[in-house]
Amino acid sequence: MHTRRLGADGPEVSVLGLGCNTFGLRIGLAETQQIVATALDLGVNFFDTADLYGKTDSERYLGQALGARRDEVVIATKWGFTTLEGAPERRSFGLLKRETPRGSDPYIRWALDQSLHRLGTDWIDVYQYHKLDDETPLEETFGTLASLVREGKIRWAGLPQLEAPELEDAVRLARDIGLPLATIQLPYSLVRRDVERELLPLCERLGVSVLPYLPLEGGLLTGKYRRGEPPPPDSRFASLTQIWPRESFLTEEAFDRVEALEAYASERSISLLDVAIGGLIAMPGVGSVIAGATRPEHVQANVRAAKWAPSDEDLAELRALT
Repeated sequence: MHTRRLGADGPEVSVLGLGCNTFGLRIGLAETQQIVATALDLGVNFFDTADLYGKTDSERYLGQALGARRDEVVIATKWGFTTLEGAPERRSFGLLKRETPRGSDPYIRWALDQSLHRLGTDWIDVYQYHKLDDETPLEETFGTLASLVREGKIRWAGLPQLEAPELEDAVRLARDIGLPLATIQLPYSLVRRDVERELLPLCERLGVSVLPYLPLEGGLLTGKYRRGEPPPPDSRFASLTQIWPRESFLTEEAFDRVEALEAYASERSISLLDVAIGGLIAMPGVGSVIAGATRPEHVQANVRAAKWAPSDEDLAELRALT
């Protein structure tokens, strides 16, 4: 599998990454080990997780599955979407306790130490801010991350979802203080394409690689779900409805777009999955497409799909689809 550099001077990663949000949530350790082994054997070297995935088991399972092969891979993990149990507290007015803001120095250092321990590693390759805490100045957050780079605990930082003006300000600040930025995670699939208008070209210009969030639209772009039919009983939209509300994904507009993509794929004698993954990889500004799996066969199918490279004409037609 070919590789691509994240950011202007970030790590070389496989253009298909393995999303680890199913680890500890939908599958156990044994299944995780099988999936990780399959990914490694097929040339996938980029693994994306977060401290809250699987109620912290995702990082733990990934670390155990990688074992002695940790040096062969690039690990991206995230902190800050929510305050985890055991986090440090701050005191205000004597006895009154409040949560420490997730973007603050004490919280980041605590969260990072927890992730390092769970993953069984001494460093994180790309440490990603999952969600702004709306309280801590970005100068403090970036200052802490820059210190952690100097300490050797992380190597690059990743941005949370931001609007265009916020992104430009964040990149400018990072450069001013010497923080190496590699990535930003954005909700992006060939069904959900809002980022193509402004953010994608901006990221390309700024030298920050986009990691598409939910690139298969929760499985919709695998062909698993059909208009007017109930989701399969073992699917996320049937078994995890609080996390995956159907009304947010299985919409008439989404099925319209899926059917247009199916027609596009049929004209080229390829699969919908080929278009969903290979087409996304080809989009300017995309660093790696992070796709999850609950079985080794899913990894195998995703790797095959990543090999489809659209021609310039194919890509122009794909970008014109709405």
